[in-house]
Amino acid sequence: QVQLVEAGGGLVQAGGSLRLSCAASGRTFSSYAMGWFRQAPGKEREFISGISRSGANIYHADPVKGRFTISRDDAENTVYLQMNSLKVEDTAVYYCAARRTLQERTFTRAAEYDSWGRGTQVTVSS
Repeated sequence: QVQLVEAGGGLVQAGGSLRLSCAASGRTFSSYAMGWFRQAPGKEREFISGISRSGANIYHADPVKGRFTISRDDAENTVYLQMNSLKVEDTAVYYCAARRTLQERTFTRAAEYDSWGRGTQVTVSS
């Protein structure tokens, strides 16, 4: 398994932007498909964005499509989530996840991922 550490969360006003990062340990980062999830208080963990092991395939969930962008830098063993036009309803703990795979695809279900970070809080104020 890979160790994941998220960073970049914080407090921002509605309409603002944040960039989350997720640093992975190890030397096989390019073998992993990566994903971002979030969990708001009292709600289930929700898939946000996924990126395939090569970065060629990307998928964003409807609530964030057009506002959030996932990317990866394999030289830095890092995946990013650029979040623009933030809304109050984006407030949640954001988690990074990794799945070791030979497939060139994204994964959208939490159960499909092998490793998880501890999360970073994002709070959007009105």
